This record gives sequence, structure tokens and C-alpha cells, in this order.
Amino acid sequence: MSSPVATSASIVVVTGGGQHVWAMINAIADRVGPVSVILETPESKKQLLRGRARRQGWVSAMGQLGTMVLSRLGKRLRAGHSARLIAEERLEVEPRPGQEIIRVASANGPECLQAIQKIQPGVVLLNGCRLISAEMLRKMPCPVLNYHAGITPKYRGMNGGYWALASGDAQNFGTTIHLVDAGVDTGGVLKQARGRPEKGDTISSHALRQAAFSRDICIEAVSDALAGKLTTIDPGLPSKQWYHPTIWFYLWTGLRTGIW
Repeated sequence: MSSPVATSASIVVVTGGGQHVWAMINAIADRVGPVSVILETPESKKQLLRGRARRQGWVSAMGQLGTMVLSRLGKRLRAGHSARLIAEERLEVEPRPGQEIIRVASANGPECLQAIQKIQPGVVLLNGCRLISAEMLRKMPCPVLNYHAGITPKYRGMNGGYWALASGDAQNFGTTIHLVDAGVDTGGVLKQARGRPEKGDTISSHALRQAAFSRDICIEAVSDALAGKLTTIDPGLPSKQWYHPTIWFYLWTGLRTGIW
């Protein structure tokens, strides 16, 4: 492992939490420098359901909720697989002792902005949190990046790795670090990494698999931001936003193709 990058600037990660997120945070801390974590309270299932019903209708929203419930059950049932993945990839998936964690109700709320403005970091990295409004972005004191578990702009939104596989596009099973704007994963692309799922991987373990092969691009993007040398690239891909698969699509696809 290379030596930490010398920097006087601080790093903030805003997140809803999760093992894959902590794997990324700990890797950044090892290679770049200390990280302040702003941890938001996740939206309730009722809030998620209502929001999706407004955007897509109740039938789709209920179907997506079914897949989320099944995925959570699968995560518990396949805990042994995830444990092996974590061990093999040497992922550190829990907060370290002494880790600074600032708890807020919402990543898009005033208390989150106040915390960031108080810290005055050199870069903010979003990873698995609510969308940030254009108004909040305008008040940020530094570049704001997002880690997205999919190749943008082709797989914006939810479950980018799963949708690449389910679409017969396994070569785009990957991740993106991009600048944040007011859209859904529409900001300028900075870095991308592609990998492949291993035997036993499912929609519930993709995030860990993707984190394992994406640590380097997160480290590089954060380092570039602190050095003031962010450069965007054009992936040359079509743009589409995806959502959680409905339970009937997920089961049919799994039975037909073996992609779970």
C-alpha cells in the first residue's frame, strides 16, 4: 500500500452508512488522510414508498419494495458469502475507534450544511445519501463528488451493477466518481472502474464487490480534488435513470438467467 498523500485539507464523507461505505472511508483514511463522517438518518420505508409512488405509481413502488425486502432477507441468508468477500478483499467495514461521526437528520438539511461549513473541508464525497439540492450545492465551500455504484451516464440511479448484468451488459458492471449537480448522477464523470461479480454474488452483495475494486478511484478522485486538479472525462455512453427492479421482474430475470 502506498504512503498517505500529504495534505493540510480535510475530507468529509456524507453517507447513510453501510459496510461498503465504511470500506471506502477507511481506505481513504489510510491513503489520503483523516475523514470526518456526516451520517444521516435513512428515510423510513413509508417515506420511500410515498416518494416512489408519486414518481412512478403505486404498482411499481410496491413491486420495488418487494425486491428491497427480499434483498434484505437474502443479505441475512447469505451473510457467509459476504463475510468471505470481506475477508478475501481485506475490506474494513466498520467505523474505527475514534472516528469522527456527526449525526444529522438529512444530508440535504441545514444541520448538514452547517457542519460542512464549520469544518471547511477541501472536498466533500457523497456515498449513499439523499440527493443534495442545487441551493445547498451553491453554499458548499469546496468541490462535491459522488461515489455511484454504476457506470454513468448509462446506469444512473439505483442498482447500476445489477442493471448492467440484467441488461446483458456485463462489461459495464462498475462504478463512477462524478461531480455533483442538481440531477440524479448527471454530473461530470471524473473516474470509472469496471470489475466483475464472482460466483455467489447477488444484488445484496454487489455494493461490497464494487467497493472492493473501486477503492483506488475514490482515493485518486479525493486526492485530485484536494490538489485542485479535477478533470472530467466523456464516457461516450447514452444516459438513462434506473430504479429498484420490481419483485416480479427480479424473480423472472433470476429464474430465466441466473442473475440475482
